[in-house]
Amino acid sequence: MIKNKETAIEAIKTQGFLPLFYTDDAQVSLDVIRTLYRAGVRVFEYTNRGKAALDNFKLIKAAQKTEMQDLFLGIGTIKNTTEAKAFLAAGADFIVCPVVDLEVGKLTHDAGLLWIPGCMTPTEINLAHQNQAGIIKLFPANILGPSYLSSIKELFQGQLFVPTGGVEIDETNIDTWFKAGVCAVGMGSKLISKQILDHKDYDTLFSLTTKTFEIINKVKP
Repeated sequence: MIKNKETAIEAIKTQGFLPLFYTDDAQVSLDVIRTLYRAGVRVFEYTNRGKAALDNFKLIKAAQKTEMQDLFLGIGTIKNTTEAKAFLAAGADFIVCPVVDLEVGKLTHDAGLLWIPGCMTPTEINLAHQNQAGIIKLFPANILGPSYLSSIKELFQGQLFVPTGGVEIDETNIDTWFKAGVCAVGMGSKLISKQILDHKDYDTLFSLTTKTFEIINKVKP
């Protein structure tokens, strides 16, 4: 399976949501991803939110190669080229950032991979758009809201957007985002909660993921 910028974009659009999380515990990290995969997830973002992120990512990557070969495994919360280089070397299939760092974008593009920078203002969106960001992460989405995207989307013809932060597992909420023009929604702690991680409650995680797929498949254009 070819994993590049184009195929990653297609996988995210098809799935309609992008699950993301981090925990220090390597085994829990792997078990969560196995559960998501079992529920049908084929694109996933691990986040660089702690000291164990790189080691955990390498462990997940090893499992991906044997158990989940059709999974696109991306890394999020990349803020500089040092972090980007480390995770690209570890085999990240795409890079997600909370900010627009053009050097990270260039590194990612040079590797033939998808760069998803985080943007809040029209100026940031324009900068990312001009630098071939395949998808732009609207962040923080809970502050911006769907009406913000509706207001600015026409300025950036053809640009794909994914909101992250505060998207609920709720048909009305998700439907509103799709009607505003997103290609998918980011799902963090609303899907993979601290409670699920602390209690290793993978049955609940499986159920919530299945429910999310049902909502997405109902409302996605």
